[in-house]
Amino acid sequence: MARARYYHILRFLHFTDNNRNGVDRQWKMRELFEIIRTNFSKFYKPSEYLAVDEVIVKFKGRIVFKQYIPKKRKRFDIKMFKLYDSTGYTHDMNVYLGKDR
Repeated sequence: MARARYYHILRFLHFTDNNRNGVDRQWKMRELFEIIRTNFSKFYKPSEYLAVDEVIVKFKGRIVFKQYIPKKRKRFDIKMFKLYDSTGYTHDMNVYLGKDR
């Protein structure tokens, strides 16, 4: 597939209806994110040794919950919290959407 064709398809790829508006900041990705989270926990049972880690995910788009962290190399990105097993498998994750008001 040509690069221009790939970017043209990627431009119009959506997971939900754009007309839906609400209080939820993650409304466009909510359904896809929940499917991923349930499959992570459904197919693997973690051991008793777990760790919580803060992960910065690169994102070049415009979103409300983008975080500014001045001491990181990637300053403007999405902050996530992940629950890892001792083998490195992600068992659960949560996107930080900002301070609750």
